[in-house]
Amino acid sequence: MKLQFWSFDVIFAIVIFVIAVSILAFVWHTLSSEVAVTNAYGIEDLQQQLQSLQVRVFSPGSPSDWPAQIVPTNTETWGNVTIGLSNSTGAQTVLSAQKVATLEGMANENYQSTKQELGVGFDYYITIKTDSLNIAIGRNPASYNATSEQVDTRAVILNGRSAQMQIIVWTNTSFGVG
Repeated sequence: MKLQFWSFDVIFAIVIFVIAVSILAFVWHTLSSEVAVTNAYGIEDLQQQLQSLQVRVFSPGSPSDWPAQIVPTNTETWGNVTIGLSNSTGAQTVLSAQKVATLEGMANENYQSTKQELGVGFDYYITIKTDSLNIAIGRNPASYNATSEQVDTRAVILNGRSAQMQIIVWTNTSFGVG
């Protein structure tokens, strides 16, 4: 009688246990892979948008005198321009104070519309700092509990002075499986 107990009941329990552990391991591996792939695509999207924003910001924009054609408080005037903050490209980027001030006014007026004008789906934050100036355009990721961000920092010239420009593309949403 004891031999029968061991032979049928224990073997049956071991088979069920092994099947359950195998299913659990498979589900765990699948979900882990999906989270990793989704997270990688999310970070990749942030990187791509940062690169796209860099190209746009460090260009002169179109037309090159675009601030003269828009009113920062009127989003209807924003549609026929491409935003760029530079006066020149080359070894050292020289920013236009007028373009910087205009974009700052636009972002203060309607941040969501500036995201569209800049071609950014995630949030953005641009800072320009000199010894006597601190300009912030967009939304500070620290104020919104950012969970992921991509950052570019460059030396630029503004008003004839050396400045540090930082561009951040960020999000406070998770890239995990939704």
